[in-house]
Amino acid sequence: MSSPASRSRDLRSADSLVITLIGTGLQADALRAVAEAVADGGWCQQEERWLSLPGAARGCVEWRVCPDDTADADPAAADLRDRLRGQSSALGVDIALQVDDLLRCHRRLIVFDMDSTLVEAEVIDELARAAGSWEQVSGITERAMRGELEFADSFRERLATLRGLSEHHLPTIADGLVISPGAATLVATLKAAGYRSAIVSGGFEFFARRLATALGIDDVFANTLAIVDGRVTGEAQGRIIDGQRKAELLRTIAGSLQLSNEQVIAVGDGANDLPMLGIAGLGVAYRAKPVVRAAADQAITHSGLDSILFLLGIPERHWCTAASASDI
Repeated sequence: MSSPASRSRDLRSADSLVITLIGTGLQADALRAVAEAVADGGWCQQEERWLSLPGAARGCVEWRVCPDDTADADPAAADLRDRLRGQSSALGVDIALQVDDLLRCHRRLIVFDMDSTLVEAEVIDELARAAGSWEQVSGITERAMRGELEFADSFRERLATLRGLSEHHLPTIADGLVISPGAATLVATLKAAGYRSAIVSGGFEFFARRLATALGIDDVFANTLAIVDGRVTGEAQGRIIDGQRKAELLRTIAGSLQLSNEQVIAVGDGANDLPMLGIAGLGVAYRAKPVVRAAADQAITHSGLDSILFLLGIPERHWCTAASASDI
């Protein structure tokens, strides 16, 4: 018999699923449209639970659904996912579909990408702006995040344009980074619930460590920005953290904590995040490129990072208000 962990993401064999709707547009018409899509797919609603606070601008409702016994054939969960993704795009709300099992609400580790995930910018683009190579670098970054370029090669190409940049620019750039909405609340709440946290980034350790300190994140794995005589060398130092390396690090961190991959949440936005999103028990594409949203199991596009707490079934009344984390 397969273990609960091995079944937790297999929608095909699930006889009970959880749909989570999140957004500012959860009015009666929107809920009715989603309910009709569920029914048309051969599923029926068994339970409803509101996770958002009464009167909150951003609402969240959780439905447990099961196959409709009156349907002519067993409904396909993949078809339901496609229907829900269509409704998400049409209504401008986030809709998640997960197996209704024990592990959905009991992960133990969260692993974050940094650039355009925990912070709103791509740090290498900001470094390039200071070095006078922003126009060249930003286009390469965009293509790399869409998966059109191999990450390690594109990273080396962008890094080379930073040669000669003074290290004095780094604190100024760090101070200007904006932490993504909901990040501080997400980390604080999961820390209170006993989670470990880590940044696994294809960006630079200098910025990741400052961010980890600001948010209270436990571990950092990122690339080293090589500096000699106060100037950026423009050369890679050590093994570049690309998509494959991110997946390896997720396994290593989980293993060190005696956790299975199924007990891990991974969050990222770029094509280089897909390997770790794919092996985590809960992989979330956050405000991601279309190719990443399409490939990931779950996506948060219209809400903040704290909406991941809704995917875990944590009611908003239990969320922790984080101390100010505006300084990186």
